[in-house]
Amino acid sequence: MENKLLFVIGPPRSGSTLLMRMLSSHSAIYSRPEPHLLTPLAHLGFYDTVDKASFDHLQAQQAAREFVGDLPGGEADYLDACRAYTDILYGRMLEACGNGKPLFLDKTPANALVLPFIGKLYPRARYIVLTRHPAAVWSSYANSFFDGDYIAARKFNPILDRYVPAMARFLRDRPVPLVHVGYEALVQQPEAEMRRVFEFLELPFEPGAIEYGSHDHDTKGLGDPLGVKQHSRPVTASIEKWAHELAADPAKLALVREMIGGIADDDLATWGFPRSTFFTPVEAAAAGGPTPPARPPFFDRYRLQRKTLTALRRNIDHNAFGRLVRRVRLVCDVLLRG
Repeated sequence: MENKLLFVIGPPRSGSTLLMRMLSSHSAIYSRPEPHLLTPLAHLGFYDTVDKASFDHLQAQQAAREFVGDLPGGEADYLDACRAYTDILYGRMLEACGNGKPLFLDKTPANALVLPFIGKLYPRARYIVLTRHPAAVWSSYANSFFDGDYIAARKFNPILDRYVPAMARFLRDRPVPLVHVGYEALVQQPEAEMRRVFEFLELPFEPGAIEYGSHDHDTKGLGDPLGVKQHSRPVTASIEKWAHELAADPAKLALVREMIGGIADDDLATWGFPRSTFFTPVEAAAAGGPTPPARPPFFDRYRLQRKTLTALRRNIDHNAFGRLVRRVRLVCDVLLRG
């Protein structure tokens, strides 16, 4: 199965669903959004552990390492066991749903946080690493899931602190076959970038892959249900949108400066956005640069659900609604306890 696997590595809101759609428009590649098979495996105890579980996770970690240490092949045997599990799941999904396509693409953003494990598990798979201006990633994340509340988004998940260093290290060390793609170049020069990606994958370039909207895609699972669905091919409207947002809101700009201040210079440079020029687009926007076209507002079930959840979640730890939810949860836990 290893020779049939492709991985798109990128943080949330980096354009990974767009890239996945273009790749899976190729006649040789099948994908379904975010299977999340590998991240739980990486936290079974041998490499890492969860912070909390229904079992004693610290004892499980100690036991797993002692058990694996006594296996004839040690870590190699453990990796064989993990690989047997994922090989069966990837392989049978490809066989059942891939319509004869020979390659399976896994696009799970959280895979970027367990790259050392995945690299050991599948060292000969092929990896497409997608980066985007970190401030653009953050702006899209906060606006997509927290209705523009940067503070709430950071409290929930400081994705830049987690993803930028992990992916930068992977790009510098290059422990596996990989190609680095920048979101900005991808949407501005999609044909040139996809030619380069398909050359890396040793596949012929198919021009129809750029027009991903003209192909059927398996959309079961997680992924971007809004942005990619609005278009049938890459568009450039969002490249500088984040810069205008920060230029117009000093508080948001200050928060992003603070977040970037905690990331190493080498990591920013590896992503392609060195500290010295990181905020140049914001300065240009503040100086009166062209404003990106506004996206026409629309509502569908997903957007309505997202806005409702954002409103309900705001200040939930300190208001009457939050207290009600906790009481209902306690009652449910009691009723469902065996």
